[in-house]
Amino acid sequence: MNKLYHSRDLPLYKDKPYFQPRRTPRGAGRTWRTVLIAVAGFITITILYASWGSSGSQSPIREWPDGDLGEELYRWMLSLEDNDKGKQTQAADWEERRQRVRDVFIVSWDNYEKYGWGYDEFKPIEKTGRQSAEDSMPGGMIVGALDTAMLMNLSSCVQSARRWIQNSLRFDQLHRVSTSEAATRILGGLLSAHYLSTTHPDLAPIRDDDPGAPGEDLYIEKATDLANQLLGAFDTPSGVPYPSVNLATAEGIPSAESLIAEAASLQLEFKYLARLTGEHEYWEVVEHVMKVVSDAQQQDGLLPMYISPAMGAYREKSIRWSKSWANSYYESLIKQYLQTSEQEPVYNDMWQEALRDIRKHLIAHSRKARLTVLGERPIALTEALLPKMDHRVCFLPGTIALAATKGVPLAEARKSPEWTTEKEEDMALAQELMKTCWAMYLATETKLAPETTYFHVDDNEQSGEIGPTASQPFEEADTSWKDDVDIHPEDVHNLQRPEAVESLLYLYRITGDEMYRDWGWQMFTAFVKHTAVVEQPPLKRTARGKVVGFSEMPSRIVGFSSLANANTLPPVPRDSMEVCWMAETLKYFYLLFSDREFLPLEETVFNAVAHPFPRFELKGDLKTGWEREPR
Repeated sequence: MNKLYHSRDLPLYKDKPYFQPRRTPRGAGRTWRTVLIAVAGFITITILYASWGSSGSQSPIREWPDGDLGEELYRWMLSLEDNDKGKQTQAADWEERRQRVRDVFIVSWDNYEKYGWGYDEFKPIEKTGRQSAEDSMPGGMIVGALDTAMLMNLSSCVQSARRWIQNSLRFDQLHRVSTSEAATRILGGLLSAHYLSTTHPDLAPIRDDDPGAPGEDLYIEKATDLANQLLGAFDTPSGVPYPSVNLATAEGIPSAESLIAEAASLQLEFKYLARLTGEHEYWEVVEHVMKVVSDAQQQDGLLPMYISPAMGAYREKSIRWSKSWANSYYESLIKQYLQTSEQEPVYNDMWQEALRDIRKHLIAHSRKARLTVLGERPIALTEALLPKMDHRVCFLPGTIALAATKGVPLAEARKSPEWTTEKEEDMALAQELMKTCWAMYLATETKLAPETTYFHVDDNEQSGEIGPTASQPFEEADTSWKDDVDIHPEDVHNLQRPEAVESLLYLYRITGDEMYRDWGWQMFTAFVKHTAVVEQPPLKRTARGKVVGFSEMPSRIVGFSSLANANTLPPVPRDSMEVCWMAETLKYFYLLFSDREFLPLEETVFNAVAHPFPRFELKGDLKTGWEREPR
């Protein structure tokens, strides 16, 4: 019998070297394996549930102010509007501002917990939840936001999430899930929760995960269970994972193609799990994918959207950032290099090659304001540039700055013997792209960026040269730069995305320039003013039913919704709190307004959906294990 399913007293990462998981070959023994998983899962859940019930922490005290926080937040929102009308300015109190982000998180969490608990999509206006797609994984909202609650020191939210993970998060009954979503959101969220609860036990402390407590290893054991089922997606002729997997049978669901970002953005999670458990199989499968991606021998360092799991070859030539989540692949390169403490230089080489060719093929400048635009080549690298930027592209300014400095302050990085003119140019490019992303926000009526923005550029303006300095913000009186911006009617929605805030976090912590914090605060207050779901007081009626006014109850904010139209006032809500809102966007706002030493960049990497992992040293069998083919 496979040792993976033996009863044991120690969790996987503590019983080395005796635990050696091996998967059953495809098609062999699947029925018995599934039964064993179900039995083991039921026993584990029963024991953990009993332990939780006796832990004395079922009803912790809430960590927010007395009274109705929704009412208080509503009054604060009105004060923001009054300040706008009167042009009042106050000295920034960043501690108070990070607490406002915490308030927004609490209200968002409370409404979701009350009406949509367990679902990965929540409608805060209708007050209902549902699964957003056939291959979506239950719990994405809960597991995704768990580490945010930890960072915000919200023990009651953490306890609610732990209870759901313990009693309801099961993988043996899920027949189809997205491989990448399950890996980055669920596996990543569980691993991040394990990291924070063990390395930073003072954040949202609860007895259940204390050393020696029955629930000490809940996160890591759930993560290992999920990873073992996900390994089936890698059983392909090339080793490139299928985009979907049947978790009930641990088998990938055959597909002719996988998005490159889905195939090459799972590495941080599996590598960290391998580091925790010592199981090199997790490491090997994702390292092999990177070798296949590299060996496919593209003309330059930019990759098309799709790769074949059967052949390990690219299926077309377009270079796009939209609809393909290409950002996940590019950021994974430099983050893999940093995650393993710069001991895998191959990933730095791949990143530098990609950045060089971004400059060569994709950079243009707008006609009037000379905004730096990162476009697409929708047909091929040799064909015309399309000057459009999806909001997802706004991850790149921060990632470029992170790669140039490795996360240390810019003043310190410049003293390093490794600092070069090229790195200085990288920082200039990062700041210019950040300014363009900020322009995408300022260009709408709500000051919230649309999903996609087009720019008017000169036909011959396709070079990697950097435009004017990004050190100066936009002048309020000069709006001529808006002539360069073209927002199409089908792109006016805002999905509460995190990428611009992530880049602001990196740029602020690296440069120390308060301008980036100020931009972030303006973004945050725009979210509060224009995406808040306000519950009005009920109508007051006479005995005959005639409306005579409103009751004495005050208005209150009960949640936040993405927007169907962010370019009109009042905006049009979509009635959807996106899964990224609590897990990513609010997390990055909170960290942006926190001290630099709180979860420092020098010690941490964030995965594609904002889950923090530690940097670590390579050891034993955990190493790159391959070299690039000559280019």
